[in-house]
Amino acid sequence: QVQLVESGGGLVQAGGSLTLSCRASGMIFSSKALYWFRQVSGKEREWVAHITSRGNRSYGNFVKGRFTVSRDNAKNTMYLQMNSLKPEDTAVYYCAMDNYWGEGTLVTVSS
Repeated sequence: QVQLVESGGGLVQAGGSLTLSCRASGMIFSSKALYWFRQVSGKEREWVAHITSRGNRSYGNFVKGRFTVSRDNAKNTMYLQMNSLKPEDTAVYYCAMDNYWGEGTLVTVSS
């Protein structure tokens, strides 16, 4: 059974940093491309970042060098390091792989 579990969300002041984690189980983690998305209540889910099985990375345009996605295959875990956070980054952040999604972790950035 595939499971994705996010953690690391919380409340942070504008300009601060957070690191999100996504721990996976039930699949061959190292062979999978992984994604971060986010969603604000009432709005569509938005793609944040992507990391391939080989470690190639890509980001949504709004990231602009502030976030870094990484993975540790030995720990079956993907990370999202977020720096210079802005109030508009407030959202529920989800990790995804194939058609599987985690339940999300809430990030709140206060001004």
